[in-house]
Amino acid sequence: MAEVYPDYLSPEFVAMAHRGGSFLTANLGIENTIRAFANAVALGFRYLETDVHTTRDGHLVAFHDVTLDRVTDVAGSLRDLSLDELSSLRVGDREPIPTLDELFETFPDINFNIDIKSVTAVQPLVDAIVKHGAERRVCVGSFARTRIRRFRSLLPQVPTAVSPTGVAALTMGVISSGGDVYQVPLEHPVGPVTVDIVTPKNIERIHAAGRRIHVWTVDDPTTMHRLIDWGVDGIVTDRPDFLKDVLRARGMWSTR
Repeated sequence: MAEVYPDYLSPEFVAMAHRGGSFLTANLGIENTIRAFANAVALGFRYLETDVHTTRDGHLVAFHDVTLDRVTDVAGSLRDLSLDELSSLRVGDREPIPTLDELFETFPDINFNIDIKSVTAVQPLVDAIVKHGAERRVCVGSFARTRIRRFRSLLPQVPTAVSPTGVAALTMGVISSGGDVYQVPLEHPVGPVTVDIVTPKNIERIHAAGRRIHVWTVDDPTTMHRLIDWGVDGIVTDRPDFLKDVLRARGMWSTR
C-alpha cells in the first residue's frame, strides 16, 4: 500500500520558494517580506519557505538572521526590539518585516515551510498555527534538535523535518526515527571532509522508510534536472523562475 502523507506532503513534487525566492529579480534585497512572498505566489508557487524569530515582547516575525544589519539599515539583534520598534524598520529600505500572523492571513491558501530560529519561538509558533487552523498547510523544521523535539511534543499532528542529527546519520546510511521529511543540502561536512547527502542510494533509503526528501537551496537548472531524475520529492530554491521553467519543460509544473 502506498504511503499516505499529510496534506502538506501530498503532492508528488513540492516546488518551494526560499524566503519567497531571494534571488528572483523582483525580490533582490527584500527576502522574507510580504512583497517577496507575493511575487513567488504570482509565479504560481504554492509552497513558501520562511524563518521565524521572536521579538523582545514575544511576537513571531518572519526573518532569517539573528541580527538586523544585513537586510536593514539598523544594527543589533532582532530579539532586543519590541514589535512596535521593529515595525518602523524596512527590509531593503522598502518593505516592513512581517509577522507570521500576517503571512497566514495574507496567504490563506499557501503552504509554509517554517524554520524555528530561536528557542523562544517554539510556543508562539504552536499558538499561531493553532490560531489560524494551519496544521495541514505547514511543515516545521529547525537546526536545533531540542527545538524541533519540543515542537513535535506540543503539536504532533504537524509534519516536521528530520533533525540535523538525523541528517548526519543519513551520511552513514542510517534512517532517523523522527520527522516526516528529509530537508537537506546537497552535501554535509563531517569532520574534515564533505560528504554527499543527496545520492540515488540515500533517496532510495529515504523512500523505503516511507519518508520524503526536499533538497535546498538549488538555483542551477542543470542540478534541478539531475535531482528530479534521481527521484527527489521537492526542491527549495532562491530562483523560483528557474525551477518553474525546469518543471514546465518536464511537464511537472502545477499550481495546486
